[in-house]
Amino acid sequence: MAERSFKKEVLKLTAGEGEVFTGEGILAVTKGLLQSGVAYVGGYQGSPISHLMDVFADANDLLESLGVHFEASASEATAAAMLAASVNYPLRGAVAWKSVVGTNVASDALSNVSSGGVTGGALVIVGEDYGEGSSIMQERTHAFAMKSQMWLIDPRPNLPSIVDSVEQGFRLSEASNTPVMLQLRVRSCHMTGSFVAKDNVRPPLTVGEAAASPVRDTDRIVLPPANFLHEVEKIEKRWPAGIAYVRDNKLNEWFGPEESEEGIGLIVQGGLYNNLNRAMELIGLADSYGVSKLPIYCLNVVYPIIPEEVAAFCKGKRAVMILEEGQPEFIEHELNTLIRRAELDTRIVGKDMLPRSGEYTADVIRKGLAKFLEAYAPALAPQLEAANPLPAPVAKEIPQRPAGFCTGCPERPIFTAMKLVERELGPTHVSADIGCHLFSILPPFNIGNTTMGYGLGAAGASAFKPKEGEGSKRSIAIMGDGGFWHNGLTSGVGNAVFNKDDTVTMIIDNGYSAATGGQDILSSRAENANRVTKNPITKAVRGVGAKWVRETHRTYDLKGMTSMLREALTTEEKGPKVIVAQSECMLNKQRREKKATSAKLKAGERVVRERFGVDSDTCTGDHSCIRLSGCPSLTIKPNPDPLRQDPVAHVENSCVGCGLCGEVSHAAVLCPSFYRAQIVANPGKFERFKAKVSGAIMARWQAGADKARAARAF
Repeated sequence: MAERSFKKEVLKLTAGEGEVFTGEGILAVTKGLLQSGVAYVGGYQGSPISHLMDVFADANDLLESLGVHFEASASEATAAAMLAASVNYPLRGAVAWKSVVGTNVASDALSNVSSGGVTGGALVIVGEDYGEGSSIMQERTHAFAMKSQMWLIDPRPNLPSIVDSVEQGFRLSEASNTPVMLQLRVRSCHMTGSFVAKDNVRPPLTVGEAAASPVRDTDRIVLPPANFLHEVEKIEKRWPAGIAYVRDNKLNEWFGPEESEEGIGLIVQGGLYNNLNRAMELIGLADSYGVSKLPIYCLNVVYPIIPEEVAAFCKGKRAVMILEEGQPEFIEHELNTLIRRAELDTRIVGKDMLPRSGEYTADVIRKGLAKFLEAYAPALAPQLEAANPLPAPVAKEIPQRPAGFCTGCPERPIFTAMKLVERELGPTHVSADIGCHLFSILPPFNIGNTTMGYGLGAAGASAFKPKEGEGSKRSIAIMGDGGFWHNGLTSGVGNAVFNKDDTVTMIIDNGYSAATGGQDILSSRAENANRVTKNPITKAVRGVGAKWVRETHRTYDLKGMTSMLREALTTEEKGPKVIVAQSECMLNKQRREKKATSAKLKAGERVVRERFGVDSDTCTGDHSCIRLSGCPSLTIKPNPDPLRQDPVAHVENSCVGCGLCGEVSHAAVLCPSFYRAQIVANPGKFERFKAKVSGAIMARWQAGADKARAARAF
């Protein structure tokens, strides 16, 4: 189950000519694909593109009715390889994934398709996960586009521009026989807006029809001598054709006056245009509708740069500021080269006045623009003082919330078990992986030495092979079920079997790809009408030759988890040890169960909810339970006993009743202060009578205890 359903929203995708379409950016992208006559769509989930894949999946019936083939690909490499359909056939195809990590995975296929070129339009939609909120290394797609000479579109963040970029991307690809990358930032994916729709177009040629009439062109295959000719074709044919299409169809845009009295101008990446306009509005150089007092050249296509347009914009200007997010400053270098070739004296200003790294928010741009104006247009600088300053960031008023596992997360007991075994056997090298389980590197667990990529946890531990007499221990590798099917089966477990690695691999099985939004995978237990599920991970692991394989269906069984991990680390048996730990993602489970519970409550039905608590009189204030759990619902409160100063543990009402805190107390031999309670809504008559009697008895006992406590205080 995906964390969000788009079943209702995808009905909007049937909008026809002249109708106003309103929705999120990801829906606009899908509508743009259907209006363009796309023949096939594929991709792999990952922020900020996960919901785009969910939209594709929920719109599967509509896609099929139009003759569009859709696949939820096994990896980004799988998705990129789908573009092979556009190499010899006039088929328009689109694939999507999270960049830059997804682009790295897909690089082999992308290099091949960009070398040989395409006949049909090939569009690669990349979710650019850069800046605030990013969870990956801070790199950009721009470098890959330049390296493989694929055109890169960075549209202005509004729905009409995004839809137009999808349609123009296919045309640009076909005009230059080159794959095109469409870069969507986080805000572009989830912003809302409207545009005037067009009719959906059935592809002139479907993938089935193309397969019925196969076409073979060895010049498109990357094999000598054709591969040497591909580079020549790129430079002499595809490059000029790409530049001509971008120029002739005016894919880049100009705003504001043609010239400014101060002789300055601004060049901005399309994706940063809204932030630039906001920054200019704050200093009185633009209004909220984009009416600018300065000339702006907006690069909706950031690669290739159009020499004639750059020369025309910069001619007659003393200085031009380029707003290019991230580093290296590829566009700034290119602009300097083009200015020199055009024999212009314009000064290109960029990273000398703007940060070399980090996201260019409106405030960052405002500060950089202020420096630029002070240096090259001092007459405008006084407007900075008159402008309303930005309000104090709200974030400073909010307590910091470090990243961590959700309340009741089934992965938490796995790392609790690892801490308990570590206390017994000593520390060992832990190779972490991409996914929710990577939160284990943070407090309170502090587990994890390295992470090398999605599904590469076991591969990252492969160099650590214990040798007799060295006193070394087995390393532990962590891997999620999503990473396992993405890459881990072959590069992790298969590699460990082949090389006789004596490692321990912990595969965390949530029942679906929990970290990317709950999408189904091969081992999902859910019924899926369009996919094949219920393929056990243990079966696949044994299928590649693993012998020592253990499985648990309840990770909250802390005693069992600890025993299983201890056995894996101490057994005399050689070779890879694999533990598959299954429990459903609590976040998705709560999303599902809360709806059912709410319906029962409205109907007046009996509902029982379990939660845990701490007896304040029994709690010693040791807080080992918190150090071995870290659950957000487990906190502290003042000690009710006036003779004790240490605060006691406390379970807040957000508790979902997973039971880990109690399991931790028992397994770690801490204290018996935890109790389990049942909260009953809409109880029966006997339950109400029983509760009334119990309440009266407990009130009497409590009154006695309070009286005794007061006596001790004096």
